[in-house]
Amino acid sequence: MEIDVLELSDRSAKFILSNTTAAFANGLRRAMLADVPTLAIDDVNVYNNTSVLYDEQLALRLGLIPLVTSFDDFVPQDECTCEDGCPACVISLTLSVEATADEGRMVYSGDIVSSDPKVQPAEMNIPIIELKVNQKVVLEGVAHMGYGRDHAKWQAGVACGYKNLPIITIDGCDRCGACVNVCPRNILCLGDKFVEVSDESRLNCSLCGLCQDACEIDAISVTENESSFIFTMESDGSYTVNELIINAVNTIKRKASSMGDILSTL
Repeated sequence: MEIDVLELSDRSAKFILSNTTAAFANGLRRAMLADVPTLAIDDVNVYNNTSVLYDEQLALRLGLIPLVTSFDDFVPQDECTCEDGCPACVISLTLSVEATADEGRMVYSGDIVSSDPKVQPAEMNIPIIELKVNQKVVLEGVAHMGYGRDHAKWQAGVACGYKNLPIITIDGCDRCGACVNVCPRNILCLGDKFVEVSDESRLNCSLCGLCQDACEIDAISVTENESSFIFTMESDGSYTVNELIINAVNTIKRKASSMGDILSTL
């Protein structure tokens, strides 16, 4: 297996995964979406809420705020050895905000105070609720580790997908330009002797086949490499992209090892 990184930042990545199968590519995608545990507010104790939102609506908004998570420092609560919650599986976060008598104010995720300095909202400017004059919100949120397969609030990967690497073959082109005109992504252009496509533009091909259908002499062929995939992904901020990929791969390895152990006993 080979990985060729095309774009990489803390929150997004684009890379080519080569010499592998669609099953593994899909397994990696599913692991990032559903099998990498993250922290999210799951229980909310509301002590005072005079805002326009019901307690349940406020709790729902808090649960969907991504929290920076350390994979090595926390464990899902149902996998923890404690009985009633401990610092390894439960984190307390408080929100206490009151609008002044002169004007209201917007409450943001940055107003949340965590009992653990390492666990903070991934973004500080996520709006929670607008308080009008003299309105107040005082509450405690209890965050647990959980899996995206159980609820979207524990889903660290928010936009993970892949497609086969396109293969565009041009042979015997008469330079009529019909394929260039129908290409919806403008990846084809007229060269000096025939239609051309750069390697960089080739990655943008959607495999629609319109250029192939428009060519009356069958000079252009669009196929896909069944063992290479263009992978794009984003993180909600719970983990960096690097951490998310590594944790997803380790999850796959751990599940494969567990299955091997089970099969060896049969």
